[in-house]
Order: sequence, then structure tokens, then C-alpha cells
Amino acid sequence: MALPPNLRQAPTPQELEYITGEMIVAIEPLFRMEKVRLVSGVYGPFRPPAKTKVPMWLAQSLKLKRKCRIVPPDWVTVDFLSLRLQEETSQAGLSKMPFRYAEVAKVLLDIAPDDIMEPDRIRILLKDIREARQAKCRELLRSLDSAYAPIENLCSMEISEVRLFFSSAMNIIGKLTVEPAPAEEDMYDF
Repeated sequence: MALPPNLRQAPTPQELEYITGEMIVAIEPLFRMEKVRLVSGVYGPFRPPAKTKVPMWLAQSLKLKRKCRIVPPDWVTVDFLSLRLQEETSQAGLSKMPFRYAEVAKVLLDIAPDDIMEPDRIRILLKDIREARQAKCRELLRSLDSAYAPIENLCSMEISEVRLFFSSAMNIIGKLTVEPAPAEEDMYDF
């Protein structure tokens, strides 16, 4: 399971955050405009208070110019995150979270905290979820086996964090299982 050298480097959190720029999010525009054609697609029309879908990078740009309100995803609520935290602390495996939850939450909390209900409570819940998931990932990595790695529901940031360790560990496990142990009589042969 060795990765080629060019794939062994994990993306940085900033690179993962940049990748989320292509995700489609809903906004409530604060201006009027017909459809706009961009390289990435056609977006609009922008008519308040009707919601429209745009890429995250466009939502960020409009939000910074105070031209829209970003509609947070359904999972950015205290109820949803409290339930997930309870699952993380009471169950053995990782709970199902949106694949890019950490990056999306960071962008929304940095750019649009005024569009989120109870942003401080959301930050705390996300931090607690992240810490619980990291602890579970460390435990799962301790139980690595060359034939089976029982890691499910990892998110992009978590994959990035464990990727280098995981690929190195799998390379070592692969070498240990392939190389035969020296015969006892060869050990004392001078």
C-alpha cells in the first residue's frame, strides 16, 4: 500500500480551505442583478430576499463587500452538532459528518459569524467534536493491521492529518510482513 513520493505530501489546512471555494452554498443577496456569467458558470438572478446558489468563493467575496447574507448549511446548528458530539463521546466509531465540515465551518465562522445562530457555541461544539475525533483517530491508528484498517467516516481534514503517518506506517508494516524472519541457526553464524 505504498504511495508514490508525489502523493505522500498531505495538503495543508489552507489548501483544503481553498478547495472548499468550489462548493455551492446558498446566499440571500442584498442587491438586484440578473444572471451573471463567470468562467465557473452562470449564477443568479440576484433578487432579495430570494435565495440563490453560488460557489463559496463568490459568497465570501459578496459577504466581505456586504452584498449578501450566507445561508449556513443545515448541519451548522447547535442541535445537530450537540447530537454529533454526544455520538462521538458515546460510540466507538467515528460519527458521520459532512466530508468538508471543518473547512466549511472555519470559512463561515471567519467570514459570516453574524449569519450563524450562536456562533460562539458552534465554535465550542466544533472544537469538542474535533478533539474527540482526533482521539479516536489516534486509537484507530494504534490498532493498524496490514490486512485491514477499520477507519470509516474520516473527513478531509482528518485524512490530511493522518495521511503521512498512515502511509509511513503501512510501508513499515508491509516490509515487516514481507521479509521472512531469520532462521535460528543463521542468527549465531559468525
